[in-house]
Amino acid sequence: MGKRDDKRLKKVINLEFIIFSLVAIAVTMVLSTFIFYEVYKAEIIRDLKGYAEVFKNTGDFDADDTGVYASVDTNDLRLTLIAPDGSVLYDNQADETSMQNHLDRPEIAEAFENGDGQVIRKSETLNKSTYYYAILLKSGRVLRIARETNNVISMFLAAVPVMLVVMAILVCVTIIVTHYLTRNILKPIEQMANSLDDDTHIVAYKEMRPFIDMIQKQHADIVKSSQMRQEFTANVSHELKTPLTSISGYSELIETGMATEADVHHFATEIHKNSNRLLTLINDIIRLSELDVSEDAPLMEKIDLAVIARTATDMLAINAEKNSVTLSYDGSHGYIYANKMMMEELVYNLTDNAIRYNNKNGSVDVSVKAEDGKVILRVKDTGIGIPKEHQERIFERFYRVDKSRSKSTGGTGLGLAIVKHIVARNNAQLDMDSEPGKGTDIKVTFDAYREDEQ
Repeated sequence: MGKRDDKRLKKVINLEFIIFSLVAIAVTMVLSTFIFYEVYKAEIIRDLKGYAEVFKNTGDFDADDTGVYASVDTNDLRLTLIAPDGSVLYDNQADETSMQNHLDRPEIAEAFENGDGQVIRKSETLNKSTYYYAILLKSGRVLRIARETNNVISMFLAAVPVMLVVMAILVCVTIIVTHYLTRNILKPIEQMANSLDDDTHIVAYKEMRPFIDMIQKQHADIVKSSQMRQEFTANVSHELKTPLTSISGYSELIETGMATEADVHHFATEIHKNSNRLLTLINDIIRLSELDVSEDAPLMEKIDLAVIARTATDMLAINAEKNSVTLSYDGSHGYIYANKMMMEELVYNLTDNAIRYNNKNGSVDVSVKAEDGKVILRVKDTGIGIPKEHQERIFERFYRVDKSRSKSTGGTGLGLAIVKHIVARNNAQLDMDSEPGKGTDIKVTFDAYREDEQ
């Protein structure tokens, strides 16, 4: 991560934190205003109810003397006394004689019916709300107490300046905190970017450890893959260069006339042998590349591994005879769900490899056996064997235990690498038992075919 990218990332994170904080602060303040207003409403109604209970208990409004009504300390409250027929007997802020019948008012009707009633009426033009509470007196009259106050909109508008100041302070705090948090969040990532191969200097909080471990694992895989590609490219170049050099050298001797008539036949034989080796090598490289690149699932079908093994041994019988190796097949039907072409390659490569690296008058035994829901392909030889230290690497590309012998037998060093890929692509298991001087025994185990696999 470059310094410019690092600054840009920090800027983006800071900006997103600030925007999120602003939205959160604004939403919180708006919600707080509405919650406060609801609490405020409940408090006003409680106060009005308290006043009403006091006035009811004094009995002042049960009398018929309006002078008594006027002497009551109203504390900026509006008091209205309503007779049982709905007519207004007294109002401390209006002329009761000109007032309409109040029997249809909700709080009055509720008070006559239930003993008390309440309602809030809003004035859209004045941004005001009037809170009414009515209580039924002992005399059968209803006393209504009212108080006018600001509604939620006016309260919110009144609080806007204070809210803006608070928001400005919170934004400043958010910028400082965000800068600190961003720096701490990105610090392990910056350290990791500078030292992916060594995590001893990465100081990360535990929540980031799985992320860092995953990145480092991916980095290690990429490095390993890159090294393998470089090694593969170098090996391919070397392997191709050897037969091409031989072909070029022999053909040049023939072209310049430096070769005798007896040499021409020998040189032609060598050119033919190296050409075949070159074709085999190229075909193996192409096939391995196809297995590497292809992500599509291979075409799977029900196949009899015994038929494929029998066909492969028949094809390689002449080759075995040329190498003075006895090739035999023994087995019974073994049905598996796999890719037919890959199975042909698998058996052919294992058998061909066993013939190439065998001793004179040695033997190769190929067998297929079905048991306990498994089908086992076995290729056993009496060849040179593989030392213990080489057995883990024998399936690597171009890896050879005995390089001189491999080239003399025409091996490309890719056969077992192809085998490894095919085993993996067909969900099989490969086991090898080998000892120098005694031979090699390779077993490939497949799940037996089931009707529900289609």
